[in-house]
Amino acid sequence: MNADLVPLRAALLPGGTPAAAHAHLARTLARRAERAVVALAETGAIGPAAVPYLNRLSDHLFVLARSLNMGQDSQWEPGGND
Repeated sequence: MNADLVPLRAALLPGGTPAAAHAHLARTLARRAERAVVALAETGAIGPAAVPYLNRLSDHLFVLARSLNMGQDSQWEPGGND
């Protein structure tokens, strides 16, 4: 999916189509889970594959959201999106 997308030139604002907005929300939840798992991994209470898996999941959800927006992503502009 990423190969078909225009390279990023700026940060993106979450949203867009309803499906893309849901993918952005799922990415937020995956990132929150990743932070919790990192804390667990420091205690040794979780397997070593969990952190990279959640990281790749959040990456996939970001690319999915961009793909669902079909190139119509909202880019963040300093001082312009307030």
